[in-house]
Amino acid sequence: MPDMRWVVGAVVVVGLVTAYLIWTANRVERLQNRAESASRALDAHLLRRAAAAAVLAEQRYGVELYAAARIALDAVPQEREAAENDLTRQLRTVELAPDDPACEAVIAASRRLALARQLHTDLVRDARAVRRRPVVRVFRMGRGHRSPRYFDIDDPTLTIPADVPTG
Repeated sequence: MPDMRWVVGAVVVVGLVTAYLIWTANRVERLQNRAESASRALDAHLLRRAAAAAVLAEQRYGVELYAAARIALDAVPQEREAAENDLTRQLRTVELAPDDPACEAVIAASRRLALARQLHTDLVRDARAVRRRPVVRVFRMGRGHRSPRYFDIDDPTLTIPADVPTG
């Protein structure tokens, strides 16, 4: 009978190790999927802000803002961060009136973009942290996905002037 205890103990240990590996693999997969979804959402918010800025530039503020918005809309992924930073700088030079619907759309899009960027950054950090674990690297649990990338842009939050009363 002592031999049977060793067999049962070995089966229990193998079962626990297998359960842990499956749980870890699912966690890696889930974090990767969430980071990819956050990246797509961030991209959508970047496009919305650039489109709102282009509309605003057409209505009121002219060529430089419009050019920055068009470059941000048409940028390839390798040039996207620089284009978005340029658009943010251009938007900060513009005086935004809170009663103008076009300005309000740009401000709202910028706030949503800031939230999407923060969520994306948090999920990328978590996905990269779990990919650095030794168990994940040894068993190559993240091989089905590329390592997520940070999207490093200036804080896109725009504010209305303090001396303008809001409704």
